[in-house]
Amino acid sequence: MQIPSQATMRENAKIQYQIDIPDLDFETAKNQVKTWVTQTYGTAMILSWKDGIAGKSYPTFECGNGKINVPPWVYYARTRGSNLTVEVNGGDYIFMILIL
Repeated sequence: MQIPSQATMRENAKIQYQIDIPDLDFETAKNQVKTWVTQTYGTAMILSWKDGIAGKSYPTFECGNGKINVPPWVYYARTRGSNLTVEVNGGDYIFMILIL
């Protein structure tokens, strides 16, 4: 997918999103967020994520030559124009998204 230059001009927003599903897992949370974001904002792409329950994140490689003060998955998304962060259930799952 080609990212148009005006995509990074949107303001960065942070949204708390509650999903009331017992034993919510990562895949279900991701699919619900993707559906909601697409219906609400249109074309969007998840750039990075954190699974706070399992202690995993994507991407897993180091970015920024180790000179950054944020986790690599946050740095990765920010440098690629992330303009929406969705925190699910108080941070159990966090998705950094580019809305086009």
